[in-house]
Amino acid sequence: MTAFTTADKLHRLVKHALDSGAAASIAEAEALFAGYRLALRISEDAARDRHHQAALLTAVALARRVFLGGVRVAPLPDAPLLTPLPFGTTLAEAVTVLGGSIAEPEAGTPVIEIGGTTSVRRAAFHVRAIFAGWRGGIVPAPFEAAAVPAPVMALAPMLAAALAVNEAFLYVSGHVGVAGRRTVGLSLWDPASTCDWLGDMGTEPIMSLLPAQLWLIGLGHLGQAYLWALGLLPFARPQDLNLVLQDIDIITPSTESTSILSDATLINVKKTRAMAAWAERRGFSTVVQERLFDASFRRQDDEPAVALCGLDNGVGRQALDQVGFDFVVEAGLGRGHRDFRAVRLHTIPASRPASQIWRDAQADDQVEDRPAYQGLLASGALDRCGVTLLAGKAVGAPFVGATAATLALSEVLRLLHGGTVHELIDLDLKAVEYRCTVSTLQNFSTLNPGYVMTDEWHE
Repeated sequence: MTAFTTADKLHRLVKHALDSGAAASIAEAEALFAGYRLALRISEDAARDRHHQAALLTAVALARRVFLGGVRVAPLPDAPLLTPLPFGTTLAEAVTVLGGSIAEPEAGTPVIEIGGTTSVRRAAFHVRAIFAGWRGGIVPAPFEAAAVPAPVMALAPMLAAALAVNEAFLYVSGHVGVAGRRTVGLSLWDPASTCDWLGDMGTEPIMSLLPAQLWLIGLGHLGQAYLWALGLLPFARPQDLNLVLQDIDIITPSTESTSILSDATLINVKKTRAMAAWAERRGFSTVVQERLFDASFRRQDDEPAVALCGLDNGVGRQALDQVGFDFVVEAGLGRGHRDFRAVRLHTIPASRPASQIWRDAQADDQVEDRPAYQGLLASGALDRCGVTLLAGKAVGAPFVGATAATLALSEVLRLLHGGTVHELIDLDLKAVEYRCTVSTLQNFSTLNPGYVMTDEWHE
């Protein structure tokens, strides 16, 4: 068994309180997060719809990693599990497996409602997670509007849930004064659009094609969010999706805090083995690669030519256009307490080589002088090396990776459906409306990444 350091064990979002100075010790930071609670609500009709179930389960899986005081779902009608996610046979079983509880919340607990219609506020923070077509987002509970109906693309509920959990955390942490009193959303078909995402986007197609083979590089925060997103897609024959899963690390105690498919039972297990087991329960076909990804790596002709990259280091990213992939989508997430909500997505090939895109490593915030770190040093709990190691770990939140995953996988889906591919998407979840996008100049018209049909022509 591995002997884990404090850096391996610390919750990656609890670390935000240390780095920002909101808490003067690990114990104080953990107590702060233990006081965060969240309530989820879903109506009888919504509980019997697979897309609303997907939004609810995504919200539970993300929120229980953030709101450490507990995530409660009430009411929860008796309903069979209709999503393709492998978490049991009933919706209640899946909620419990994912770490939620079925109970009425304490008074004043922030509320996220899955779907539903305009309602009075049940708490100071009460939003609805809504979606239609390729669009997902949140509106305040009393807001008299709904997304213009359209056949649901399976990632839109995941996007809505991730944005809702982000908004709820903004509220409880006091980082954005208008949290819960604004609309936040976007279209995964046209993320560049400045049009109202609640309106009729006009050009959204019905999703009919899905990828048949993908290579996932890195199986932590982002990689597991990619797998969750793939798990929501309506494959007629799940075994037709062939995945190569590449990583060299094991799951540590801190992995669970950001990675949506990890839990305490998987500590010390290789990420490749744990994620392959989950993917196979979903019905997918897998191959494991437990080898460092760098410029010396080479893809073989019979292996997937399209990759989703979840690496968190510049060296690996610089090699993405050197190893033989035809198309790569990679997402970089912010690391510091100020920018951890930032997402910067690239597709490769691009107008610049990967070595230039990731030429300058992002400097981490210097946080070792914060009271929490100085206290660890003064008490002897950690030596100087231990403090430096802990301070250098990234701040992370699972709702950021989940949002990034919907954007990244949508690049592949748009490629299959003849939509716009983006060389760059840059956004911060504090203010999604100010995102920046750059369409690619590459010609992918002759690229055949491999595809299969959905289980239905429409959702």
